[in-house]
Amino acid sequence: MIGDIAGLIAAVAFVALVGLLAVPLVKLGKVFDTTTESIKDLTAHSVPILDESAQTVASANSQLVKVDTITTSAAEVSQNVSALTGLYAAAFGAPVVKVAAFSYGVRKAFGQAASKVRGTGKDS
Repeated sequence: MIGDIAGLIAAVAFVALVGLLAVPLVKLGKVFDTTTESIKDLTAHSVPILDESAQTVASANSQLVKVDTITTSAAEVSQNVSALTGLYAAAFGAPVVKVAAFSYGVRKAFGQAASKVRGTGKDS
Protein backbone atom coordinates (compact mmCIF):
# COMPACT_ATOMS: atom_id res chain seq x y z
CA MET A 1 0.00 0.00 0.00
CA ILE A 2 2.82 2.43 0.73
CA GLY A 3 4.27 1.44 -2.62
CA ASP A 4 0.95 2.30 -4.28
CA ILE A 5 0.89 5.72 -2.63
CA ALA A 6 4.50 6.36 -3.62
CA GLY A 7 3.69 5.34 -7.20
CA LEU A 8 0.65 7.62 -7.20
CA ILE A 9 2.76 10.56 -5.89
CA ALA A 10 5.40 9.85 -8.55
CA ALA A 11 2.72 9.74 -11.26
CA VAL A 12 1.21 13.06 -10.10
CA ALA A 13 4.69 14.63 -9.96
CA PHE A 14 5.41 13.36 -13.46
CA VAL A 15 2.11 14.80 -14.78
CA ALA A 16 2.91 18.16 -13.10
CA LEU A 17 6.39 18.13 -14.65
CA VAL A 18 4.97 17.38 -18.09
CA GLY A 19 2.40 20.16 -17.61
CA LEU A 20 5.11 22.66 -16.63
CA LEU A 21 7.24 21.69 -19.62
CA ALA A 22 4.27 21.81 -22.00
CA VAL A 23 3.61 25.54 -21.38
CA PRO A 24 7.00 26.74 -22.74
CA LEU A 25 6.70 24.34 -25.67
CA VAL A 26 3.27 25.74 -26.58
CA LYS A 27 4.62 29.30 -26.32
CA LEU A 28 7.61 28.34 -28.47
CA GLY A 29 5.23 26.89 -31.05
CA LYS A 30 3.33 30.19 -31.15
CA VAL A 31 6.62 32.05 -31.66
CA PHE A 32 7.46 29.76 -34.58
CA ASP A 33 4.01 30.32 -36.08
CA THR A 34 4.40 34.10 -35.81
CA THR A 35 7.89 33.93 -37.29
CA THR A 36 6.63 31.84 -40.21
CA GLU A 37 3.83 34.33 -40.88
CA SER A 38 6.27 37.27 -40.70
CA ILE A 39 8.59 35.58 -43.19
CA LYS A 40 5.65 34.98 -45.56
CA ASP A 41 4.64 38.65 -45.33
CA LEU A 42 8.21 39.78 -45.86
CA THR A 43 8.55 37.55 -48.90
CA ALA A 44 5.23 38.73 -50.31
CA HIS A 45 6.31 42.36 -50.03
CA SER A 46 9.93 42.00 -51.08
CA VAL A 47 9.42 39.96 -54.26
CA PRO A 48 7.60 42.81 -56.10
CA ILE A 49 10.28 45.24 -54.95
CA LEU A 50 13.00 42.96 -56.32
CA ASP A 51 11.11 42.62 -59.61
CA GLU A 52 10.78 46.40 -59.92
CA SER A 53 14.45 46.82 -59.05
CA ALA A 54 15.44 44.37 -61.77
CA GLN A 55 13.30 46.27 -64.29
CA THR A 56 14.84 49.57 -63.18
CA VAL A 57 18.37 48.21 -63.56
CA ALA A 58 17.53 46.83 -67.02
CA SER A 59 16.09 50.20 -68.05
CA ALA A 60 19.15 52.02 -66.68
CA ASN A 61 21.42 49.67 -68.63
CA SER A 62 19.57 50.38 -71.88
CA GLN A 63 19.82 54.12 -71.19
CA LEU A 64 23.55 53.76 -70.53
CA VAL A 65 23.94 52.05 -73.91
CA LYS A 66 22.25 55.05 -75.52
CA VAL A 67 24.47 57.46 -73.58
CA ASP A 68 27.53 55.47 -74.65
CA THR A 69 26.44 55.80 -78.28
CA ILE A 70 25.93 59.54 -77.86
CA THR A 71 29.31 59.91 -76.15
CA THR A 72 31.03 57.98 -78.93
CA SER A 73 29.36 60.18 -81.54
CA ALA A 74 30.36 63.33 -79.66
CA ALA A 75 33.96 62.14 -79.50
CA GLU A 76 33.95 61.50 -83.25
CA VAL A 77 32.51 64.97 -83.90
CA SER A 78 35.16 66.48 -81.65
CA GLN A 79 37.91 64.66 -83.56
CA ASN A 80 36.44 65.82 -86.87
CA VAL A 81 36.26 69.44 -85.69
CA SER A 82 39.84 69.22 -84.45
CA ALA A 83 41.00 67.85 -87.80
CA LEU A 84 39.04 70.53 -89.65
CA THR A 85 40.55 73.24 -87.46
CA GLY A 86 44.03 71.92 -88.13
CA LEU A 87 43.32 71.81 -91.87
CA TYR A 88 41.94 75.36 -91.82
CA ALA A 89 44.95 76.63 -89.87
CA ALA A 90 47.35 74.94 -92.28
CA ALA A 91 45.51 76.05 -95.42
CA PHE A 92 44.46 79.59 -94.51
CA GLY A 93 46.31 80.50 -91.32
CA ALA A 94 49.78 81.12 -92.73
CA PRO A 95 48.58 83.00 -95.86
CA VAL A 96 46.23 85.19 -93.77
CA VAL A 97 49.10 86.08 -91.44
CA LYS A 98 51.29 86.92 -94.43
CA VAL A 99 48.56 89.08 -96.02
CA ALA A 100 48.01 90.87 -92.69
CA ALA A 101 51.72 91.51 -92.31
CA PHE A 102 51.95 92.72 -95.90
CA SER A 103 48.96 95.06 -95.51
CA TYR A 104 50.44 96.43 -92.27
CA GLY A 105 53.73 97.07 -94.05
CA VAL A 106 51.97 98.79 -96.95
CA ARG A 107 49.93 100.99 -94.59
CA LYS A 108 53.06 101.87 -92.65
CA ALA A 109 54.93 102.74 -95.86
CA PHE A 110 52.05 104.85 -97.21
CA GLY A 111 51.75 106.57 -93.84
CA GLN A 112 55.45 107.50 -93.84
CA ALA A 113 55.27 108.60 -97.48
CA ALA A 114 52.20 110.72 -96.77
CA SER A 115 53.83 112.35 -93.77
CA LYS A 116 56.89 113.23 -95.89
CA VAL A 117 54.69 114.69 -98.61
CA ARG A 118 52.78 116.79 -96.07
CA GLY A 119 56.06 117.90 -94.70
CA THR A 120 55.46 116.98 -91.12
CA GLY A 121 58.64 114.95 -91.01
CA LYS A 122 57.36 112.52 -88.41
CA ASP A 123 58.67 108.99 -88.62
CA SER A 124 56.43 106.62 -86.73
